[in-house]
Amino acid sequence: MTRFVGGPVRVSVPATSANLGPGFDSLGLALDLRDVLEGEVLAEGLVVEVTGAGAEAVPLDESHLVVCAMRTAFEALGAQPPGLRLRCENVVPHARGLGSSSAAIVGGLVLARALVADGAAVLDDAALFELAARMEGHPDNVSPALHGGFTISGHDDDGFWTVRSPVDPRISVVVLVPPDGVATEVARGLLPDRVPHADAAADAGRTALLVAALAGRPEHLLRATRDYLHQDQRRPAMPASLALVDALRTDGVPAVVSGAGPTVLAFVDGPEARDRLLGRCPEGWVAHALAISDDGARVVG
Repeated sequence: MTRFVGGPVRVSVPATSANLGPGFDSLGLALDLRDVLEGEVLAEGLVVEVTGAGAEAVPLDESHLVVCAMRTAFEALGAQPPGLRLRCENVVPHARGLGSSSAAIVGGLVLARALVADGAAVLDDAALFELAARMEGHPDNVSPALHGGFTISGHDDDGFWTVRSPVDPRISVVVLVPPDGVATEVARGLLPDRVPHADAAADAGRTALLVAALAGRPEHLLRATRDYLHQDQRRPAMPASLALVDALRTDGVPAVVSGAGPTVLAFVDGPEARDRLLGRCPEGWVAHALAISDDGARVVG
C-alpha cells in the first residue's frame, strides 16, 4: 500500500539549454537558474499557486504541467493522493528556449516521487527520465534538468538514453533573454523535412568537436558551436536573436540560439569575457551570467 509523507516537500530544478548550436535534439546543459516547487498531500482537493515567471498565463488546475507530471509519477508509483497542494516559485522564463517545460515536467516528477515514502526505490532516476522524455517528446532538456551538467541524449528502438559528459570549470555562460517569447511549436514548424547531406555531415563534426571543447578545449568553442541545420531556418521567427548571434560570432564570441529560442546563449571562459557580454545586452532584454549547474532536480530543505 502506498504511503505518502507528511508535511510539505520542496524541489529545486534548473533551467536548461538544448542544442548549443549543432547538437540538435541531443545536447543539453543545466544552468544555475532554478525554479522551486513545493508540494503537500491534502485530505482532498487541488490547490495550485504560482509566482514569478509565467504566473499570469499558466492554468491553476489539473492542466498545469507540473500537476500533469505529478499525476504521471503518482500513477507509476501506484496511487494518487486524496488531495494536493502545489506552489511554484518560477524563475526560468517561459517560451524563451531555457527549458521551462522540462523544468516543470522533471520538477513535478521528482516532487511526486519525494511525496511517496520509499518513492525512489520504486521509481529510480532511469525510470523517471523515461517518463520525463516521453512527456516532453525529446530528451535533450529533461536529461540535464534531471541529471545536471552537460548531457548527450537520444532515442532508439530500446528507448531513451542519456550520458553525462564533463565541462571544463573555466566555462560558464551568459544568456540574453528578449522580452517576447517564441512557441517551440512555431520554431519547430520552420524546420525543413530534409537537409543536404553536406550540412548533416558538417553538423555532426561540429557536435563532436563541441563535446571535446566543453570538456577542456574552450579555444575551439567558436568553431564547435557553428550550426547548419536549424538556427538560420528559424530566423523569420526571431530575427533580432539571430542578428545578435551573427554580430557576436563575427566578434569571435561562441554564441548560439538557446534551444528553440529566442534567448541567445554565449559561452565565456573568464570574468572579462562575461562582463563584455553583459554590456552587449540589447535594450529591453534581460542578461544573466550563469554557472553550469552540476546538480539537476533535487529535494531541498
